Amino acid sequence: MITPTRPALIEPVVDRAGREALWTGSVIDVDVHAQVPSAETLFPYLAQQWVDWCTERNWKQPQGPLSHYPPNSPRTCRPQWRPADGRTPASDVDLLRRHVLDPWDVDRAILNCYYGIDSIRQPDWHNAMAGAVNDWLIEEWLNKDSRLRASMVLPARDPASMIREIERVGSHPGIVQVLLPVRTDALWGRRMFFPVFEAMAEHGLVAGLHYGGTADGVPSTTGYPSYFIEEYAAEWQAFGSQITSMVAEGLFRVAPDLRVSVLEGGFLWLPAWGWRMNKDWKGLRREVPWLTEPPFDLVRRHFRFSTAPTEAGPTPLLEKAIGWLRSEDLLMFATDYPHAHDDDLAQLLSAMPESMRAKTMAENARSWYRL
Repeated sequence: MITPTRPALIEPVVDRAGREALWTGSVIDVDVHAQVPSAETLFPYLAQQWVDWCTERNWKQPQGPLSHYPPNSPRTCRPQWRPADGRTPASDVDLLRRHVLDPWDVDRAILNCYYGIDSIRQPDWHNAMAGAVNDWLIEEWLNKDSRLRASMVLPARDPASMIREIERVGSHPGIVQVLLPVRTDALWGRRMFFPVFEAMAEHGLVAGLHYGGTADGVPSTTGYPSYFIEEYAAEWQAFGSQITSMVAEGLFRVAPDLRVSVLEGGFLWLPAWGWRMNKDWKGLRREVPWLTEPPFDLVRRHFRFSTAPTEAGPTPLLEKAIGWLRSEDLLMFATDYPHAHDDDLAQLLSAMPESMRAKTMAENARSWYRL
């Protein structure tokens, strides 16, 4: 289904012919972004109290989205996917169809809207905005293309409100995941979040751990970085910390059916993390008696990872690294629309055993999200 000798794929697939030259089987894209274009977009989904709150303060949007797609940054938005009329990238379902859904001929694509809800610290406003984003996603995206599924957002600073929002919209047939920012004030494995994850599992929702977020602390383990490259290249540490927390604190003991997707977090760091965790678990497991099996085994059962970005090196080394995962079920294809990681999907597929390619492009996601 692939052309193994194909040269590095630097340009994105932009038409059906390009897609079929690369892969002729099914495709499920587990990470495409939907961006709220303006605060006014959400007004039909907010009580008048919060419309007044926004307009009287001239509030436009959370701080995060202001820097999501800076002009002249091909990394944050591929030039081919940046609206020519100046609109916010990834804010229009018709453009998503033209850029990804039709050329990639996807069976399903999962929308992830990171709007920076967690940066809003007024608790009632925080809750209202999360609900408005979810209602907007359902009305303006899910209801307009049957290929779409979505992650709901939550007021991530308030576990009780998180559960209420899961109960309000978590049973919608188009909602398949809860989007959780990887940078938080408290690690997701802490016990105060156990009821939230139990609610996700009861509703059949996947927990989607995604790049980004707002923490009261510094974004690294020891201080503020000076440059974006430091933050971006080291973000995997936040994913490692969250996974370590979820595993070590016994989350999967109380939510044995919980599934977690790691989105935009990479995956080639996973073998080294798993080996270290397994080694340390042997000597320290009396401290965590509820952890009754090697941590890497638990991760293989409860976690999946999106393919974007792929930290691929030379192909022979990539083949070895994929083998070190010791599972053909862990990876799920993603374009991460509209971002540009310059991932070479042809190289990634070539480095896999043939039996793993169809699983990565669609079947793992179909099973994981019960699509």
